[in-house]
Amino acid sequence: MNEKRFSFKEMCAHYDVTPRTLRYYEYIELLQPEREGRARWYGPRDRARMTLILRGRKFGFHLEDIRQWLLIYEKEGTSAQMQAWVALADGQLAELAEQRRQLDEAMVELKRLRDETAESLIS
Repeated sequence: MNEKRFSFKEMCAHYDVTPRTLRYYEYIELLQPEREGRARWYGPRDRARMTLILRGRKFGFHLEDIRQWLLIYEKEGTSAQMQAWVALADGQLAELAEQRRQLDEAMVELKRLRDETAESLIS
């Protein structure tokens, strides 16, 4: 099977990350591209891992937590790791819900102030 491989530049462009970010993910061994001389090539496995890394970052997880997620995704996680992941996800969901509550509260307050100011312009 000859799956398309992405070059370093193509990975950066496709996932909209900086070269520094991509190099860092390699440095901490979240990604392990094939090397041919100085060139790096990212196959389907690395692209799938990159998708999960970015999803985890979007959810607000730390990179070490994402590393555990990747182990579980690749079926190398133990039952204890999976239980820890569920607990971590529950904690992150609670944190995101609190952030949403605070954001909703701020939006209500800002709208109220905006409406009061707009009303004073009419009066």
